[in-house]
Amino acid sequence: MVKRACVSVTNDLATDQRVIKVCDFLTRLGFDVTLIGVRRKKHISVNHIKVRTFRFHIWFQKGFLFYAEYNIRLFFYLLFKKTQLLISNDLDTLLPNYLVSLLRQKALVYDAHEYFLGSTEIAERPIVRNFWKIIEKGIFPRLQNIITVNHSIADLYEKAYGIRPNVVRNLPNRFIADKKITRSELGLPEEKKIVLMQGGGINVDRGAEELINAMKPKYGLDDVELYFIGGGDVWEKIKQLTKDLHLERKVHFLPKMPYQKMMNYTYLCDLGVSLDKPVSLNYKYSLPNKLFDYLAAGIPVLASPMVEIKKIIESYDVGMCIDEHEPGHIAQKIKAMLNDPEKIKKWRINALKTSKELCWENEEKVLIKIYEKHR
Repeated sequence: MVKRACVSVTNDLATDQRVIKVCDFLTRLGFDVTLIGVRRKKHISVNHIKVRTFRFHIWFQKGFLFYAEYNIRLFFYLLFKKTQLLISNDLDTLLPNYLVSLLRQKALVYDAHEYFLGSTEIAERPIVRNFWKIIEKGIFPRLQNIITVNHSIADLYEKAYGIRPNVVRNLPNRFIADKKITRSELGLPEEKKIVLMQGGGINVDRGAEELINAMKPKYGLDDVELYFIGGGDVWEKIKQLTKDLHLERKVHFLPKMPYQKMMNYTYLCDLGVSLDKPVSLNYKYSLPNKLFDYLAAGIPVLASPMVEIKKIIESYDVGMCIDEHEPGHIAQKIKAMLNDPEKIKKWRINALKTSKELCWENEEKVLIKIYEKHR
């Protein structure tokens, strides 16, 4: 008999590459998978997702009422859904999954995509943080199957609860570029060097504002254009900042798009940027998807020296780190990297070589050990 698995998240599914890859893996392992999320007002098609999907139409779009409504509806959905395996992604879906796993005696896997209690959004909101901490503290020590995204975050959980999660990094599948696609076909400038920041979570303290300011004429990046692909909490704010600085001809914004299409853009860029600030534990120990997407596309990386990111850049020699978030310094680093063709060539070779090792196909070996016992 084919076993059913329910995978739940609080996003709109379309651009959550980690979850999509896990669902694809579970399907190949023999599970009948349903992926559950939220249908936002500005939603993206999920036709590219190969498993069955279900998205709640949520009345409240953010804040406490959003999480309350979603968790209640998810609880009753899972309670009556035919399934043998529950997979909770992040703390904001854990409570209903855990309760249903107890009531129905179903297996539960918890996948922590970040150190939720250290996230910027709740770090300075003690009431909200304590609410989520109570849930985590009450459930986490009772879990049997836990996954997280890097060793630094695994260290934090082990220190807090004496349990070390399995580490499955959020690496991309091995990427094969469509070399027939040109810059002109995608509307990209032919004669300019292109700096890219991508990501569905371009939020506060991700360095986007400083990166835009680095494009000011006084910093001398005359032959450089900056592209953002994705979205996030500061998306509209940084678009307005671009207008205020009269940089519309140098700074461009492309919306969220299917992964393969996004990677076609990434492949044609000259430099990938990740500029998170260490304002919270979650950012300090982050290992963002974009880093590995840049490597998979064979482009060098300029990043802030977050613990896990710095390890990758220095160990594999695929780019440079900034020393500070001052726009002039960022511009100087961009200029130094793009004006050194020998190093660019070396970083590109190293990036492609690294991407063959740091890929999802290798991370799946950990997943097999976790999920095979539930088949």
